[in-house]
Amino acid sequence: MIEIRDLAKSYGALKAVDGVSFDVRRGETFGLLGPNGAGKTTTLHLLVGVLPADRGTIRIDGQGDPTRPETRRHLGLAPQQPSLYPDLTGEENLSFFGRMSGLAGKKLAERVAWALDLAGLADRRKDRVRAYSGGMQRRLSLACALVHDPPVILLDEPTAGVDPQSRNHLFESIEALKRAGRTILYTTHYMEEAQRLCDRVAIMDHGKILALDTVPALLERHGGRSLIEAELEPAPADPSSLPGTWDGRTLRVPAERPLEEVARLAASGVRFSTLHVKRPDLETVFLELTGRTLRD
Repeated sequence: MIEIRDLAKSYGALKAVDGVSFDVRRGETFGLLGPNGAGKTTTLHLLVGVLPADRGTIRIDGQGDPTRPETRRHLGLAPQQPSLYPDLTGEENLSFFGRMSGLAGKKLAERVAWALDLAGLADRRKDRVRAYSGGMQRRLSLACALVHDPPVILLDEPTAGVDPQSRNHLFESIEALKRAGRTILYTTHYMEEAQRLCDRVAIMDHGKILALDTVPALLERHGGRSLIEAELEPAPADPSSLPGTWDGRTLRVPAERPLEEVARLAASGVRFSTLHVKRPDLETVFLELTGRTLRD
């Protein structure tokens, strides 16, 4: 559905996108993860033709050259900063974007009504957008991206800065779009979002794809071992006989098979007052690949 080959974009000496290649399959939700400045948004801008690529090829639903109107009609983009008209109502914004995509008459009215329902804004349709909360504007931005019913949807950090209710509403909307067979490219730096929503994930940094696979496969390859953390009662008489590390209060044991290790410890007479097994997650993989250095 989306085919990207050797895509590159530089600003002087800065390689914002550096030889990126990946495919997004029809009906898939594909996550593009990375820290701020990794190149995620630049990649989306190249995909929609807002920026010209220095090299590389892009095909979307069989169409090339994303600057052509025929190609852009296959796309719906919800940008990182909602691009809405604050002095127009929610309904007027949707009508404007629908007309820009070639809708008119009864079809336009039907799609605007559908989009308002999707965004949970039917009761606020006549209010000017400047009166909307940040979460409402995010939901309207998604609705504007979908009003022309595109088969390919590009979502750039769609939940940044929204309240929990709007965030959950956006998740449910995205999951409904996936069930309807839409192809979704989702950029984020929130690991739990990607783990919940995405079939496959590409981790990007410094303009390059560092890893690409399903979440379970990434965990298997890059996640490392689980960590058992336990408080013991009573305290061990000889801590040196225990695996892992003991700080006088908590025992910490890295383990490939944590449940088997817990059973072995219990069989040896160790008694737990508290027990927690921390399994690798997508954040573990992300930090392993991109590092722990602070990003400005």
